[in-house]
Amino acid sequence: MTVQPNPLLDPQAVARLIDHTLLKPDATRDQIVRLCDEARQYHFASVCVNPGYVALCHDLLRDVDDVAVCTVIGFPLGATTPETKAFEAQQAIRSGATEVDMVLNVGALKSQDYETVRHDIEAVVQVAHQSGALCKVILETALLTDAEKERACQLAQAAGADFVKTSTGFGPGGATTADIALMRRVVGPAMGVKASGGVRTYDDVVQMVRAGATRIGASAGVQIVQQAQGAEPADSGTGY
Repeated sequence: MTVQPNPLLDPQAVARLIDHTLLKPDATRDQIVRLCDEARQYHFASVCVNPGYVALCHDLLRDVDDVAVCTVIGFPLGATTPETKAFEAQQAIRSGATEVDMVLNVGALKSQDYETVRHDIEAVVQVAHQSGALCKVILETALLTDAEKERACQLAQAAGADFVKTSTGFGPGGATTADIALMRRVVGPAMGVKASGGVRTYDDVVQMVRAGATRIGASAGVQIVQQAQGAEPADSGTGY
C-alpha cells in the first residue's frame, strides 16, 4: 500500500524537522560518515551523535550550512552532577556541537528536589547559550507521572532551555502523542518540543507534529522522508 503524503508536511518540511540520530554504543566511524552523508543529501535539521563523534561530524559537515551538529549530555541516565554535565557540554561545543540534548536528573525530580533539577539544567543552558548553542532537556517521560512531566517542563522553561524532549530512546518507552500534547500545553507556543524514541514512520511524524512537536529525533530519518515522498514503507531504523 502506498503512503499518502500529507500536503502540510511535504518531504522537505519533514526533513527539516528531523534530528538524524545514531546514538548506539557500538556505532562505528563508517556508520557516522554515512549518517552525515544522508544528512547532507536530505538536509535534516541536524545529526545527533554521542560526544566522541562530534568533531568528526563537524569536519564532515563543515561546508553544509543547514545541518547542525547535535550531541547528548549526561546520556542516557542523567545521573551525573551539574558540573560534569556543564563540562561535557563545554567540550562538545568546542568540538563543534551547536545543539546539546541533556538528560535531566530524573531521580532528583522524582524526589521533588526541584532546586537541584533547575540548577542541573541551568548549568548546561548557560554553557550552551554563551556559545550560541541550543539546549534541549530530555525528560525521559516513560519514567514520570503526568504531574512530574508538567513540573519538569516548568523547570526547564524557568532555567531558560530552548526545547523539552520526551526520551533518550534507551529508556522503558518513547514518545507518545499524549506526552507531546501535555508538554506543549505546559510550555506554550514559544518553546520547542522534541519527540524522540520510537518515531519510525512518516505517519508517526505527522501525529507528533499535530500534537505539538516542532522537532523529531529519529534514526529512521531517510525512511521517513522516503515515505513522505510517497514511497513504500522501508526498513524503519533502529527505534531511537
